[in-house]
Amino acid sequence: MAVTIKDVAKKAGVSPSTVSRVLSNHPRISEETSRKVKLIMDQLGYHPNIMAKSLVSKTTNSICILLPKSAEELFSNFFFMELIRGIVTQASRLGYDVLISSGANEKEEVESVSRLLNGRRVDGVILLYSRQNDPVIEFLHKGGHPFVLIGRSEEYPDILTVDNDNIQASYDATKHLIALGHERIGFVSGPPELVVSKDRLKGYQDALRDAGLESRPEWIVEGEFLQDSGYRAMSFFMNLPNRPTALVMIDDVVAFGVLRGLHELKYKVPEDLCLVSFNNIPLSELSTPPLSSMDIGIYNLGYTASQVLIQAVQNNDDDKAYPKRQIIPHRLMVRESSMYSVPKKP
Repeated sequence: MAVTIKDVAKKAGVSPSTVSRVLSNHPRISEETSRKVKLIMDQLGYHPNIMAKSLVSKTTNSICILLPKSAEELFSNFFFMELIRGIVTQASRLGYDVLISSGANEKEEVESVSRLLNGRRVDGVILLYSRQNDPVIEFLHKGGHPFVLIGRSEEYPDILTVDNDNIQASYDATKHLIALGHERIGFVSGPPELVVSKDRLKGYQDALRDAGLESRPEWIVEGEFLQDSGYRAMSFFMNLPNRPTALVMIDDVVAFGVLRGLHELKYKVPEDLCLVSFNNIPLSELSTPPLSSMDIGIYNLGYTASQVLIQAVQNNDDDKAYPKRQIIPHRLMVRESSMYSVPKKP
C-alpha cells in the first residue's frame, strides 16, 4: 500500500499541511522541521504524487528542451551536448525535470511544443538556437508561454534570451588573424537562416573593413555545423587561384573537417593555412594541431537559460524580476593552429 502524506505527518508528529509545505519549499517552514519531515519521507519511502501536486499548484516542475530538427547535427556536435548538460544541471538543482522534444520540420516542432504546454506536461520551453522568422517563437510569444531562447531574435527583441555577443566574438577572432599579418582571410559560415551565422559573418566583415582589408564573396562559404561542411569548404578554398591564408570557422566540428581535408592534401597548419574556430569544445585542444577556438561558455549558456526560464515560471513572467537579455562572455583560446605570423614583405 502506498505511503501517504498523512502517514508521513503522523510519523513526524506534524500536520499534513506542514508536510505539504515542506514539499513546496514554503518559506515559513523552518530548516529543522524540513529536515525532520524529509528524513521521515526517506524512511517510509514516500514519493509525492506529481499529478496531484500539479493540479493544486498549477505547475508541473518540468521544462522542455526543443532540439534542432537535424539529429545528425545534434549528436555529432559536442556543443549541443554541453548545452544540455548545463540546462539539466541547473534544472535538477532547482527541483525541475527536463523533457526533450523535437520535430522533423517547423510545423511538427510547433505541434510538439503545443501538446506539451497545453497538455500541462511542462511549464516552459528552452530553444537551443535562433532562426529568422521562427514559427516556434511566434507560437510561444503570442500564446504567452514562458520560454527562453539561447540566441537572439530579430523579430522579437523583448523576449527572454541568453546569448553571446557573437558579432564582437567573431570580430575578435578575425582581428587575431589580422594581427598576425594575414590579409586574405576566409570565413566558413553556418546555415544562413540562423541568426548566429548572420552575426558571426558580420563580425568577420566588420573586422576586415576596420583594418582596410578586402572581403571577397568567394572567401565566404556557407554550410552546416558538420565535419563534411568544413571538408567541402577547404577543398573549395584551396583550389582558388588567390586563396586565403587564414580561415575563421563558425564551429569546431566544421574546423575538424577542414583539418582532415588539409591533412589529406599534405598542407600544413598553421604554415599553409591558419585556423580559428568557435565553441572551444574539449576535442579542440586534442586535435592535430591543437585548434585556436573562441570559448563562448557553452555550459554557462545552458545553465543560465535553465535558471532564467525557471525564474520566469516561478515569478509568473513578472518583467521586473529579471533582465530580458543575458550575455555570456567570450574568450579566445589561442593554440597552435593560429600561431604563425605572415612574413613581412621586403
